[in-house]
Amino acid sequence: MTDPKVEFAVWTKLVPESEIRRLLKFRVKYYFAGGKPGVLPLGAFPMILNTLALRELEDIFSGKEIDVIEDYNYGPTDGLPEVKKVMASILRERDGIDLDPSEGWRDVLITTGSQQAIYLLLDVLLNPDDLVIVPAPVYLGFVNVVTKFRGQVIAVPGDKQGMIPENVDRAIKLAENKLGKKPKLIYVVPDSDNPSGTTMPESRRRALLDVAKSNGIYLLEDAAYREIQFRGERLKPIRAFDDGSTVIYMRTTSKEVAVLRVAYSLMPPEIREEVVKAKGYNDLCTPTIVQKIAKLYYERYFSQFIEKVREGYKRRYEAMARAIDENFPSGERTDPTGGFFIWWESDNRKFNSKKFLEEIAIPNDILYVPGQAFYPLKGYLYSVEKGDLMDASNRPTNAMRLSYSYMEPDKIEEGIRKLGSLLKAHL
Repeated sequence: MTDPKVEFAVWTKLVPESEIRRLLKFRVKYYFAGGKPGVLPLGAFPMILNTLALRELEDIFSGKEIDVIEDYNYGPTDGLPEVKKVMASILRERDGIDLDPSEGWRDVLITTGSQQAIYLLLDVLLNPDDLVIVPAPVYLGFVNVVTKFRGQVIAVPGDKQGMIPENVDRAIKLAENKLGKKPKLIYVVPDSDNPSGTTMPESRRRALLDVAKSNGIYLLEDAAYREIQFRGERLKPIRAFDDGSTVIYMRTTSKEVAVLRVAYSLMPPEIREEVVKAKGYNDLCTPTIVQKIAKLYYERYFSQFIEKVREGYKRRYEAMARAIDENFPSGERTDPTGGFFIWWESDNRKFNSKKFLEEIAIPNDILYVPGQAFYPLKGYLYSVEKGDLMDASNRPTNAMRLSYSYMEPDKIEEGIRKLGSLLKAHL
């Protein structure tokens, strides 16, 4: 790489290339890396596109070209009203969120994927050295954006039921006492967390909301995998227990439909106003035609296909879980009730999953994401044993995130058997 003619922004030196984006460059036989959807409602999309095409042709022949032009034009920065109304009904009916039946749709914000919502939210909230509470491990697409805005992360370890609210509260108090700052935000994926696969019980959801409210900070609930719950009880989101003043609630089409890059969120009004302003400078608007595709899908096909989608991911999860249990060396895996991922940790604390990936797995046509990618590059880790904030740079190396979302069950079993054999030989 040649030297730049001018000095680049500081963040370019702080944030490396995303590990998942880097791994997408590889073409392998057994792909267990990024959470690429592999169970899609393919039968719906030709019908949707056909419906749109016929309507546009009819408009053109009847002299309504302006309506067709609008399909491919700029739209409102916060989303098309007719799309927001459909998403508001989803939030009311499927999530039990108290939105006014006639006017609540105005509170819905459409973004170009939930990753954009994360970026814009942090752009609005963070100044350099501001603090954010996250689980450990944590979705790297969130934590690295915090680093980009030169914020500081406090990672709080959880257990098989996700974040522990009491430890989050202790970490907040320590931040105030030791660092002289109160965190601005708690980030959590309560339904089948990325990367760990854990799901929080209702008691913890309520308790975590109480922690946020009692400390006067916001809580970002990332509900990307909410519709991909294929085992156990369907739990209410944290936002269902809130009055709209504390929880920032994000859902996306990417996992429950396809990667349309259309997400829908609810935010406290003071944040929403600033996020919409930031979005205007970011992309002006989410593509109109894609919003209309999403609208037609939710209106006509969502209820018909979502159970089939869930069942497809359940079969893939079962294939991977069974193959890990039968073929991997001594270690421990999570047991997700939904989502796309299983988190596996070797009992050998000296095992380096990143080195193993580069030297052994990739040459053998296998791809996964090393566990250390899901820990903060910098910041703090709350130590439960010491009851204190420690330097987060000492990241564990003995874990891996394995995605079952993309490949068919037989290929998953075949690839996991091969990976297990290689791990046993190495360990």
